[in-house]
Amino acid sequence: MAAPSEPRPDTAPTHPGADPATIGAWLADRLGDPGWRKCDLAPIGAGRSNLTYRVTSAAGSVVLRRPPVGEVAATAHDMGRERRVISALAGTPVPVPRVLAFSEGGPPVDAPCFVMELVDGVVPLGELPPGWATEPADRRRLGEALVETLADLHTVDPAAVGLGDFGRPEGFMARQVRRWVTQWEKAGEAGHRAADAADVTELAATLAAAVPTTQRHAIVHGDYRIDNCLFDHADPGRITAVLDWEMSTLGDPMADLGLLLVYWSQADDDAVWSAGRYIDGPTRLPGFPTRAELATAYAQRSGLDLDPLPWYVAFGAFKLAVVLDGILARVHAGMVPASMAEGLDGSAGPLAALGRHVLAEGVGA
Repeated sequence: MAAPSEPRPDTAPTHPGADPATIGAWLADRLGDPGWRKCDLAPIGAGRSNLTYRVTSAAGSVVLRRPPVGEVAATAHDMGRERRVISALAGTPVPVPRVLAFSEGGPPVDAPCFVMELVDGVVPLGELPPGWATEPADRRRLGEALVETLADLHTVDPAAVGLGDFGRPEGFMARQVRRWVTQWEKAGEAGHRAADAADVTELAATLAAAVPTTQRHAIVHGDYRIDNCLFDHADPGRITAVLDWEMSTLGDPMADLGLLLVYWSQADDDAVWSAGRYIDGPTRLPGFPTRAELATAYAQRSGLDLDPLPWYVAFGAFKLAVVLDGILARVHAGMVPASMAEGLDGSAGPLAALGRHVLAEGVGA
């Protein structure tokens, strides 16, 4: 895990919700090696979602996952669900880290948590690492691997891997719209409301009135994007692990594709797409597939019909608007540091506009 194993330069040297001495003693007991007792922690990622730490000791290195500190949505940071789906997908075409130990609560972090193996690989966090995927052909294969792995996930039989009861796929998208409307309303009730609140509410009503018929029930990731995957150092066209399964469930696979396309940027993006770009990524570089090419490759591998895709992309824009607004609400309430909201002010309106644009004009070329 090359890129994510290093703490970001602007990350504070503190470990919210994680004490090295307590974690070391717990790991020594769970993994049967006293070498874990003296360990160091290094934060991985920006910490806007579940907290992730690299734990390093004389016994080796692992990754610890725990929920954010403070009040969060009940189902949004479920460590048990994340651990269960990763364990279930072991041995399938979807590459995942191996779970090594877990706690339902109490020690070592006074919250549910789990420890998984440290997988080697590159995470494209905003920019591609120097010297990696330098050729357009490499970037093409990277994008193809990303969408092929997503389609492979959506063809896994949930019952065959012990996930037949992992969710309620019937009526999934209608419930998703209601769920995120509820999250949107809670932020307003707490005293935080985006300047463009009416635009988001209008988009939600439009989506609720035209929910597509689900073509297939599948395991969905819930936040599938390029920087939630690890790629091989030597071969950018190979994914070594898919990460961040906290929002996974059984549902409509097209929702994963729709959100992936919201995150995906292109060099020729118009003003509406550019204004809705709040999660930075490298996909504007030459060689990366376009959104339309990703969608076509997904349809060919999954066998699903792309006709309703604009609805799912619009829903992805709506969901992302609510997620980012929720981060702003938590900052507004003093629950998390103000740095977590950096660059997110005013994100709701442009994302709502993107949703309306896609419903009217389609995903584009």
